[in-house]
Amino acid sequence: MFLVARGCGYPVLFVHGIPTSCALWNGVIGRLSGQFQCIALDLPGLGRSANTPHGFRNFDQLAAGIEDIRIEHRIEKWHMVGHDAGCAIAVHYAHRFQHRVGRLALLSPSMFPELKPFSLFEVLRKPVLGELLAPAINLLFWNVAMRLALSGSRDRSDMVKKFQSPFRGLPGSWRLMSLLRWGHPAEVLASIPKLLPEILTPTLVFHGSKDPAVPEAFARRACELMPNSELVLLDSGHFLPANEPAAVAQALARFFASEESEPLGSMVAAAGAFQNQSLR
Repeated sequence: MFLVARGCGYPVLFVHGIPTSCALWNGVIGRLSGQFQCIALDLPGLGRSANTPHGFRNFDQLAAGIEDIRIEHRIEKWHMVGHDAGCAIAVHYAHRFQHRVGRLALLSPSMFPELKPFSLFEVLRKPVLGELLAPAINLLFWNVAMRLALSGSRDRSDMVKKFQSPFRGLPGSWRLMSLLRWGHPAEVLASIPKLLPEILTPTLVFHGSKDPAVPEAFARRACELMPNSELVLLDSGHFLPANEPAAVAQALARFFASEESEPLGSMVAAAGAFQNQSLR
């Protein structure tokens, strides 16, 4: 997975959702990098990371891949922040490697089995019809739907270009279609409600009051199930890190700083050695 890193201090890992990339976090990382070592990855098939056969079908496998990154760079412990489907990955990681996560933040948590996919994406998920309409839907999604969703972002055009990069042209249209056929939410996300009560890590759950994709009930349900969690409501749409980077960064900085400081040892030294890179 391709990684970017900025700043120094206690490590924070940022995990985006579908179909964005690590560029989603630029505004937040720019505000936090003076206090923390901010590490953002491109998930398989998105941004600058190569596609993989399993895609998003196996969250445990993605969590194991993230753990490999931690081990490779000798990071003892880090905070973790997820957005959209990245929340489901963060939950699986935090559940499986709970002693490696200091604090957890979940933004626009698209992680319950009752999730209803975006209507355009539902068309792409249908055999034959998806193949036929993929080019038109691809153009419509990036040029209209995504630009409207990111209308509050200062860097909207640049961000859309970065998100869209792997999905340009006819092959890109089919790549998007293939990525979105990652499985039915009722099956892939079925384990999440059982995992949440077992995560004791302090957790901050963010939700945008104007979010058309994720109901507020999801965020409230996550807080009810997680024993050590708190809800933050923002006047925003679905893409909180892009539309409200200052508010998100401020809340995260306060949340992370409230943890008692602990010796970082080689963790900080190793994190400081990060460079923008592609990892296998």
